[in-house]
Amino acid sequence: MEDIRDHYLAWLRDAHAMEEQALTMMRGMLSRLEHYPVLCARMEQHVAETERQAAALRKLLEGRDSSSSVMKDTLGKATALGQAMGGLFADDEVVKGAMASYTFEHMEISAYKVLISTAAVLEDSTAIPVLEQILAEEQAMADWLSDHMDQTTRIFLARDEAGIPARR
Repeated sequence: MEDIRDHYLAWLRDAHAMEEQALTMMRGMLSRLEHYPVLCARMEQHVAETERQAAALRKLLEGRDSSSSVMKDTLGKATALGQAMGGLFADDEVVKGAMASYTFEHMEISAYKVLISTAAVLEDSTAIPVLEQILAEEQAMADWLSDHMDQTTRIFLARDEAGIPARR
C-alpha cells in the first residue's frame, strides 16, 4: 500500500503542477482574445475554476503530509510561458490555442480519472469528491471548447479573409 500512496502523492503533485501550468497558459492567451468575446469569457471563467482547483489540490497535498513540487510547478509554468510567448508570433494563434487547450483539457481529464481510481483504492474518501468536482469542470471545459471550435475558427477565418491582422 505504501507504493500506491507514493504514486498517489506524486500524481497529486503532478496535477497541482498541471493546474499551475494551465493558469500560465490561459493567462497568456487571455490578453490576446479581445476579438473573441465568447471564448474570452469562458477562458476567464475557467481561470477562476483552475485557481480554485490548484488551491484544492494544494490543500489535499498538505493534508497528506506532502506539498506541491516547487520544481514541477516552476518547470510547468516555464513551459506554459514558452507556449504562450510562442503564440505571439503565430498569425493563427487563437485557433492553435483553442486546439492546444482542448488537448490539455483531455490530459487533465485523464489525470483526474487516475487520481479518483487511486483515491478509491486508498479509501481516501475526503479527496474523491474534490477530484470528481475538478474532473467535472475539466470535462465541461473540454466539451465547451469542442462545441465552440467551429465558431472560433469561423471568426478567425472571417477576420483573416477581411485582411484584419491577428494583433488588431
